[in-house]
Amino acid sequence: MDTLTESEARQFLEEAPVAHVAVISDGEPYVTPMSFVLDGDRILFRTKPGRRLSAIQDNPVVSLEASSYDEQTGDWTSVIVKGTAREVEDPETIQLALELLFDKYRKALGSPLGRGGIQPLASFPRVIEVTIDEISGRASGGLFGVRTRPGRL
Repeated sequence: MDTLTESEARQFLEEAPVAHVAVISDGEPYVTPMSFVLDGDRILFRTKPGRRLSAIQDNPVVSLEASSYDEQTGDWTSVIVKGTAREVEDPETIQLALELLFDKYRKALGSPLGRGGIQPLASFPRVIEVTIDEISGRASGGLFGVRTRPGRL
């Protein structure tokens, strides 16, 4: 396995389409997928009221994981972030999050001029900011043969 540098881990997060956020909900781990953007030393994502948001409000310590896996080679990369989450109230940061999310997911969302603008993002009215406390990453690397590489099923 290869350990990623912080710069490599950040680059991976910038490109990863989906991450999973782990929270503690009613004393139990709860993990959900999310669309997100990396913005400096924070991660921004949108959410709806529900179990994930309630858990963040009750206990702001979170962990995020983004990974990729190549079915042909078994190569994988994984980045984990430990951080502190909070709901954003500042209108400028909320607008920035919307713009950054739209830029990142432009292909999936289509043009802001078509079908009523950027409505798909409007259905998630709350913005969460995760301040990055720790970031680490690993990749399968080249030390394993194809049949023995971790992640190869």
